[in-house]
This record gives sequence, structure tokens and C-alpha cells, in this order.
Amino acid sequence: ADADQPKKRTFRKFTFRGVDLDALLDMSTDELVDMLTARARRRFQRGLKRKPLALIKKLRKAKKDVPAGEKPEPVRTHLRNMIVVPEMIGSVIGVDNGKTFTKVEVKPEMMGGYPGEFS
Repeated sequence: ADADQPKKRTFRKFTFRGVDLDALLDMSTDELVDMLTARARRRFQRGLKRKPLALIKKLRKAKKDVPAGEKPEPVRTHLRNMIVVPEMIGSVIGVDNGKTFTKVEVKPEMMGGYPGEFS
């Protein structure tokens, strides 16, 4: 009887430096910054400027306006050098490459990287 039933696929649970995704989303910015690489830590230490904050705000809005289980509308940006934080995971960013905006779906593995790396 078990032979005709397909085996359930199990997916590997994502962890960033030993911390799972749900815990990352609940973390404060200071705790998160301590887990990032030195370059990213320095960047956060010097303060988040207006443009990255505006991008996060737009991503929040795009995610909020979409029904469950669907991809949000891409948010276009020139900020190729912004550090990917857990809040951005699941969003779609249109990253400028000088000619067009390449759609990049932010995945958990991209945490701590830059959108420009993936476009």
C-alpha cells in the first residue's frame, strides 16, 4: 500500500549563522547587526540613510498590499549596495543595472548580501 504513495518531500530549514528565519525576523537591529560580516556591521554603525529606509518602507507596502501566497509587485531601485535584511525576504526588487531593472526575488540565502550581486 505504501509503494503507490509518493514520498513527502522535506525541505531544509533555513538558518543564518545558526539562527532560524522566524527568530531573525523577531530580532532587534542591534542583535542582527552583530551577526553580519564586518563590512555590513560598519555600514549599519554609520547609520541608515534616507534612501535605504525609503526602500524598506516601499517593500513593506508592496508586501502588505498582496494577497497571501502571491509574489508582491516589484519595487524598482537604484540601490544596488543596500544590505539585505530579514524584513526584505520574500519581496521582489527591480535592481537597476545601468540599462534595465532586473527583477530579483529576495531569498533567505541572500541575507547580508547586496541586491546588486544578484541582478
